[in-house]
Amino acid sequence: MPFYRDHVYPRLVSMLGNPKPVRDVRQRIVPLARGTVLELGVGPGVNFVHYDPEKVSKLYALEPNPGMVRLAEQHRRQTNLDIEFLDLPGERIPLEDGTIDTVVSTFTFCTIPGVVEAIQGIGRVLRPGGRLVFFEHGRAPDPRVRRWQERWEPILYRVFQGCHLTRDIPALLTQGGFRIQEIETAYLSSFPKSWAYCWWGIASPQRHVEVASLPGGHGIDLTSGVRQGIVGEPATPNGGGR
Repeated sequence: MPFYRDHVYPRLVSMLGNPKPVRDVRQRIVPLARGTVLELGVGPGVNFVHYDPEKVSKLYALEPNPGMVRLAEQHRRQTNLDIEFLDLPGERIPLEDGTIDTVVSTFTFCTIPGVVEAIQGIGRVLRPGGRLVFFEHGRAPDPRVRRWQERWEPILYRVFQGCHLTRDIPALLTQGGFRIQEIETAYLSSFPKSWAYCWWGIASPQRHVEVASLPGGHGIDLTSGVRQGIVGEPATPNGGGR
């Protein structure tokens, strides 16, 4: 349904996709980007205002949906960033190897069909020392919440153009050749809880791991544990999974 995809869906994401708990995390992690940046699936462009123009020399904004690009153009006019929009004519990111310092992905890995291959493509375009800044949602640790995720997933897959609620994003990053340097987790909403289990952090390709920290963080690595928390309630199995 091209009309829904190009006109209704972008407006839906624009209205529902940036509540305050999500916006607060964006404000923390997007300014970590530096140098030449690639943002995957920019959607309506809500991240643009959070980039630090003194640190970002160029932003490639990858977005195949023309309706999303129209909305993102409005956000571009609110910044001083040098932004170039990229389409995705095939499965391969349309950039040369080793040309990007930072890749940013927010709520993108849940919709990409060949997500492991896409993550490998991120590793291809990153320079040595480059890193991935990510903010994603997916498979919750609570069995009751996961059951609700399985019930909701067929609906969200259709409404949000391929969204998967049950993907284990940290595991997929590892499969794609990345090492997670720092990660935080939380349910960003208590209802519907099954939509709201999120991870955000920093990862680097296995070939070049650089120590980095989120604001207020301590460079936590998956080998030493994961910081878990909540905006409103603990991110531990406690029922109430809708």
